[in-house]
Amino acid sequence: MLFRSVAADFKIAPSILSSDFARLGDEVKAIDAAGCDYVHIDVMDGHFVPNLTFGPPIISCIRPCTDKVFDVHLMINPAQPYLQDYADAGADIITVHAEADAHLDRSLQFIRSIGKKAGISLNPGTPETVVEYVIDKVDLILVMSVNPGFGGQSFIGSQLEKIRRLRQMIGERPIDLEVDGGINTKTIGDVVAAGANVVVAGSAVFNDGDYEKSISALRAAAG
Repeated sequence: MLFRSVAADFKIAPSILSSDFARLGDEVKAIDAAGCDYVHIDVMDGHFVPNLTFGPPIISCIRPCTDKVFDVHLMINPAQPYLQDYADAGADIITVHAEADAHLDRSLQFIRSIGKKAGISLNPGTPETVVEYVIDKVDLILVMSVNPGFGGQSFIGSQLEKIRRLRQMIGERPIDLEVDGGINTKTIGDVVAAGANVVVAGSAVFNDGDYEKSISALRAAAG
């Protein structure tokens, strides 16, 4: 019963971190036309993670390119001062890192108070138990299956057990369980079998050039 419900709600969220930045708006339109469910936007500050990416003005510019959900993953510290800015820019889901937020409960409450879905992300070395006291204040839990900061990394297999444990913790709650890092046609089946219902894919979507073919291949491999 559990895995049938997960499969019925399965979503693919291409990460535009792997897209052609010179054609960012066109890339968003292309993955929309190719059948993506979410658009995953990795926001990095060069401090919490070793890279710099998308500020609110860029998200505002690409927001008119699609009606798909903007799944905004804030890999920044601090995140709280910027939550409203990313909401105003067009984020639908705003995910903050447990490791980067000293007042996680407050941030999650604030995200929901401004009408957005709230997410919490866990780095590979962070145990699933950190979500225990905020689980009823989140709409999405994101498991990082690589160390955040760069695309194109290999999947860390130890995260499968974390995904299983989180799926058990979620139970019947309407919470998306998302996995980001090293997702391709070889790893996606195990991730979904462990209980994930949203997968982020960067290189696996954008590297081939045929986005519809790549997304379809991921769906088929997910089982």
